[in-house]
Amino acid sequence: MKFIVSSTGLFSHLQAISRVINSKNSLPILDCFLMELTDGTLSLTASDSETTLSTSLEVNESDGDGRFAVSSKTILEALKEIPEQPLTFLVNTENLEITVEYQNGKYSLMGQNADEYPQAPALGANAVHVTMGAPVMLAGINRSLFATADDELRPVMNGIYFDITTEDITFVASDGHKLVRNKTFMAHGDEKAAFILPKKPATLLKNLLPKEQGDVQIDFDDRNATFTLENYKMICRLIEGRYPNYNSVIPQDNPHKATIDRMMLISALRRVSVFSSQASSLIKLRLSENQIQISAQDIDFSTSAEETLTCQYAGSPMSIGFKSTFLIDILNNISAQEILFELADPSRAGVIVPVKQEEKEDLLMLLMPMMLND
Repeated sequence: MKFIVSSTGLFSHLQAISRVINSKNSLPILDCFLMELTDGTLSLTASDSETTLSTSLEVNESDGDGRFAVSSKTILEALKEIPEQPLTFLVNTENLEITVEYQNGKYSLMGQNADEYPQAPALGANAVHVTMGAPVMLAGINRSLFATADDELRPVMNGIYFDITTEDITFVASDGHKLVRNKTFMAHGDEKAAFILPKKPATLLKNLLPKEQGDVQIDFDDRNATFTLENYKMICRLIEGRYPNYNSVIPQDNPHKATIDRMMLISALRRVSVFSSQASSLIKLRLSENQIQISAQDIDFSTSAEETLTCQYAGSPMSIGFKSTFLIDILNNISAQEILFELADPSRAGVIVPVKQEEKEDLLMLLMPMMLND
């Protein structure tokens, strides 16, 4: 079997799918890429047994069809330093000896039997189909991924929950301290359905989607999901279990509402949080008429800081404590210039929403408070 392919084209495709491969694999074959040549199209696949990512590119010319596996580390390191030029692959299908010829030299390496490579699971007959624009999906994943948990006892919290209705799709993520609910009206399903996408495939999609145009086709059943993009296809195991009722934890009718410039608040939080206790990162927000006072102290080291910002607030004075790192995380994942803080009392979660929502979107973030000493 012989084929000629662009060096940079092959390298960029392999690099994109290589993020799937774990540093330690249960099966040695999973350290490899699967390469499959059929009618002038080279299909490339990487897998960690739970997530499989594949892509394809056209070869310049080919002679014969076939499939083989090759060490991902070896081939990536070998291609990294080769400038754009045609590469000629000569593969002995009997003993899987591979020779790669390029302008000034050649590589010789051994392939592995492609039949050992695990096959991606097929979806059941009850699979649900949803279509979503790539930018819509990217925005949903970008805004919610940071709030997912790393909780071995509650695995359902370790992914992004896709809540699909006939009118909209909601992306939800929570680690028990912070919660993101990002509803988009630019996509919907034909029926009510839901699934939980694990963190690793969500991160892979976050890296692939910026280069994609057009729609993403999502097909899923109770156990697995397939994401078909313009240039890539990903099949992954879903997190099984029932996601908590996220709407029930969002406080309604919050009487204390403050509008404030987001970047100004982030800058102040970063300055003041330097002086907070390293153990708790506690910062205190005190709201009074048209101003917000941000303060922090570390009793162990006798350090403290406070800063006062102007804001729109007309309610009665109140104080509430938050973990500064969580609050900064939330504010960094909102793109609006101004945000609205909605608070009920110091013991209930604070709701943070953009003053101006993006078109056809409803974004809400929630942060649990920390108890103040005074």
